[in-house]
Amino acid sequence: MTTNDQRSEQAAPARVSLDVADAAELKSRQRGILLMCCALVCFACLDTTGKWLGRHVPVWEVVWSRYLGATILALTFTNPWRATGSLRTKRPLLQSFRALLLFGSTLFNFLALRHLQLADTMSIAFALPLVLSLLAGPILGEWVGPRRLVAIFVGFIGVLVVVRPGIGTMQPGMIYSIGSLFCYAFYNMFTRMLAATDPPTTTTFFSSISGVVILTPFVPWFWQWPQSWGVWLGLAAMGAFGGFGHYLLILAHGRAPAAVLAPYVYTQIVWMTALGFLVFGDVPGFYTAIGAGIVVSSGLYLFYRERVVKAKA
Repeated sequence: MTTNDQRSEQAAPARVSLDVADAAELKSRQRGILLMCCALVCFACLDTTGKWLGRHVPVWEVVWSRYLGATILALTFTNPWRATGSLRTKRPLLQSFRALLLFGSTLFNFLALRHLQLADTMSIAFALPLVLSLLAGPILGEWVGPRRLVAIFVGFIGVLVVVRPGIGTMQPGMIYSIGSLFCYAFYNMFTRMLAATDPPTTTTFFSSISGVVILTPFVPWFWQWPQSWGVWLGLAAMGAFGGFGHYLLILAHGRAPAAVLAPYVYTQIVWMTALGFLVFGDVPGFYTAIGAGIVVSSGLYLFYRERVVKAKA
């Protein structure tokens, strides 16, 4: 046997090991993508249920029910009675302000859904990566380059196509949806800042309990007894869709890198459009479709440029 043959035989097991590792990583990423898509379906169902409930009960009741269900799930998973340290925070003021921003985003979103189609609110929400890229510079010191700035500018043009300010009377729902977008963007910024000091269980608990703490004292004034079992079921489903969706999201990020999962966020427009048509008979308008296409294209290019920049670093 020659020396080359011996080297080939020694290299063969190494190649097999690499192939097995690559196959395992690919399978893990595929599962992560599937979990991500399932989470997005849950979030689409959450918004659909919230829009439907808004026709039967006050929006404050919808928001309170959503947070009550999320709090129950958070208490179940964090089990603070046994692990008291899971609820301790080193930055209580920042946690509280972050939770308030999430509450504002949720409230504005459900107010918007009373006036707009699901596809309209989602098209505006898709501008989140663009807003985050702009905020990351002054808040986190992560400045973007000229190409990404152009992509952000084009993306905001897409938002303007959907909103169409100055053409007729701008709907209140559009203002609510933009308010929800910016509240959620700042919420994301503070989430990243808290990741360095507080565990995820603490941050999740503060997010869940905020709406309950804020709204529970006012329940006697806004509560309206549901007139059907369907409404009761919808109120109960709010917390389930939200809590289970976030749980699937955590599982997805545990199986695939964020850069792999991020582009699949835009598949939510498919579920929102389908549910909007099936439940409410809504068909997205021409400007919504064009604007959404511009925003999605800009967001995907932004993700691509971020991967290129990180690869060169």
